[in-house]
Amino acid sequence: MLNLKNVLSVLLLFVPVSIAGHFLGWSEPIVFITSALAIIPLAAWMGTATEEIAVEMGPALGGLLNATFGNATELIIALVALNAGLMDVVKASITGSIIGNLLLVMGFSMLLGGLRYKEQTFQPIVARVNASSLNLAVIAMLLPTAVDYTSTGIDDSAIQKLSIAVSIVLICVYGLTLLFSMKTHTYLYEVSLADMDPEELALANLAGDDDHGKVNLPLWISVLLGCTLLVAVESEFLVSTLEVATKQLGLTALFTGVILVPIIGNAAEHATAVTVAMKDKMDLSVSVALGSSLQIALFVAPVLVLAGYIMGKPMDLNFNPFELVAVAVSVLIANSISSDGRSNWLEGSLLLAAYVVLGFAFYFHPVIEGIG
Repeated sequence: MLNLKNVLSVLLLFVPVSIAGHFLGWSEPIVFITSALAIIPLAAWMGTATEEIAVEMGPALGGLLNATFGNATELIIALVALNAGLMDVVKASITGSIIGNLLLVMGFSMLLGGLRYKEQTFQPIVARVNASSLNLAVIAMLLPTAVDYTSTGIDDSAIQKLSIAVSIVLICVYGLTLLFSMKTHTYLYEVSLADMDPEELALANLAGDDDHGKVNLPLWISVLLGCTLLVAVESEFLVSTLEVATKQLGLTALFTGVILVPIIGNAAEHATAVTVAMKDKMDLSVSVALGSSLQIALFVAPVLVLAGYIMGKPMDLNFNPFELVAVAVSVLIANSISSDGRSNWLEGSLLLAAYVVLGFAFYFHPVIEGIG
């Protein structure tokens, strides 16, 4: 934990560096890389502040706060990209976040946890509920694309209206999942937390503070607001240099959106899931991975569609078919591996292998046409 805190502290130095690079006119790749590195610790502190505020607000409001701000960094980056007209990058970041959480995060968690413990267990019921919700999300994401490919002469406005309708349904489903996890079936989700001591709870939210008796609410609200503002600024730097930087670095916009952007926004959360897995707390680790994917699919993606409509930047759920194939494959293998409530290092290796194969496929996939 101390090493992780030190790494995050060092990465905070990239905040002033990236700001200086932007105003001093440094090259786009340098600004892109420094702003990406700056977002990682800011996202970690946003997560910590959200957790601390949630403790003070109580289980119901606190759970709602966590559910709303759990993927705030990815949402901010996507909103900035959406405002810049980079629709394909936004869509790629959505699919990339789902794929990354299911394969990369859960894979590393099961691999490293399995190397330390021969076999680890977690709640299979929770995994099955999340799997069913993810299956629905995949179907919902598939339908607008299927309608577009199977209909002759359908216009963009019809796909937009369909996407808005689907988004409203997905947000309603997300609300139902919150009701299920925070009200009617809370006992299923509290098993892992009930067995954690204060030190492990601190580890889980990256706070690094063993004293959870009294929360300094004004301090953490200030931290949350400050980090949110800085993430928005850094996201602006990241997005404004994305096209030129990725070309100079030899990367396509698709690879950047699916692989790099989700890793940048999720790095701190990824580290948390892996760390608690190595402490033999697979319930919490799997909950972070599956829950984050679920939030992206059922909340972040629909919110972006509705936000695009309000901002006058039409955003729909008509994804690149290859992205949908990758998401479907990821959900299929993650569901099959997590359904029995047990994990080992080999299953983690299989998830990571699937992620690497998909990563190669996205790297060699042709450049997306019509960005911007």
